[in-house]
Order: sequence, then C-alpha cells, then structure tokens
Amino acid sequence: MENVFARGEQESPDARIGAGTYNLLIGLVLCWGFAINWWLVRMVPVSRLESLPPLVFFLGYFVSCFLGVYLFTKSTMPLVSFIGYNFVVVPFGLVINLVVSRYAPLLVFEAIQVTAVVTVAMMCLGTFFPAFFQRIAMALTISLLLVIIWELIETLVLHIHHGIIDWVVVLIFCGYVGVDWGRANQIPKTVDNAVDSAAALYMDIINLFVRLLRILGRRK
Repeated sequence: MENVFARGEQESPDARIGAGTYNLLIGLVLCWGFAINWWLVRMVPVSRLESLPPLVFFLGYFVSCFLGVYLFTKSTMPLVSFIGYNFVVVPFGLVINLVVSRYAPLLVFEAIQVTAVVTVAMMCLGTFFPAFFQRIAMALTISLLLVIIWELIETLVLHIHHGIIDWVVVLIFCGYVGVDWGRANQIPKTVDNAVDSAAALYMDIINLFVRLLRILGRRK
C-alpha cells in the first residue's frame, strides 16, 4: 500500500475534490465491497466452493488478490483502480462465505456489529492522532509478518491453533485501520486516491471481521 499512501502532488495529477466528497467516496466504495461479499455469501453455495481442489482455490485466490492490489496501487485511473478493487473483493468474499458458513447467523451479525464499532473508533483515532499511527506502521507490518509465519508453522507443522493469535491479529488490524485512515486523509484528495484508500481499508476491515468472528465463536 505504500505506493498509494506515498503519493504526492506529482503522483496524483487528477482534479482535487472536497474532503466531504472524498470521504463519501471512500465510504461508498467500501459499501460496494461489502455488498458484493453479502451477495456472494447469499448466492454461491458453500458446497460448490468446498468441491474445488484446495490448490485451485487458493491459487485463484492469491492470483486474483495480487492482480487486484497491483492494479489499484499502480494505476492513477479511478476505473482501473476500481476494477483492481473488485479483483480483491471477490476472492475475499468467497473466503468469507466459507468462514461464515461455520457460524450461526446471529453470531455473524454480532461480529459485524463489533467490527463496525471498532472500525469507526479506530478511524476517529486515526483522524485525531495520525502521527502516532504513522510511527507504529512499521511495527505493525513486522508483527503481521511474524504472526503469519507463526500461524503457518502452527497449522502445517504443529497442527494446532492458539486462540491468542486471533487477538494479536485483531490488535494489528485495529492499528492498520487507524494507520490507513490517517494516511488516506493526508494524500491528495482525488477520486482515484479515494478508491485506493477504500481498497486498503477494506482489506483491514475484512481481516478484522474474520478474526473477531473466530473469537466470538469460541466464546459462544
């Protein structure tokens, strides 16, 4: 995401828009992604996803996500960035479909509520304390990489999963919401930057939701 949030005036040649319009566009793009996820959960049978060979599913997931991230981080054209965003939203939505199928609808709704409250709170903190979140950005990245490595070891080698890992990931992505929201409001306010910022926030929020759902599921 550094290519997006490191953009200055020269990297953002598009016409500027007002702060209110900019933030509204971020919200609308986020809502589009969540709506697509909801549609996929409702319309795509879980059995069809489970019937796919795991290698095919995960290869398609990573290829689509990397392509999407490449498109919206490299492009300064809103339409191209939005297409890239959708290349991320669809595979995320399919994974969410698999995840939420394991939990009761009321629990999923509770996780959505908690995620929304936490997200708004972190956005407010990111607005009021952008310098603090900028300082912890590198620590968050290093922590996330370490957690990913440790989870792979636990899953593939030790065949266990410690619940504390989910809490750690929740804290990391809470931090990322604050970081990315603060960065989003410090780069030039253009339509393309609004789309790109929404894409970064979308990935933060979805990861936060999935981990909160797992935590709430264990509690129940």
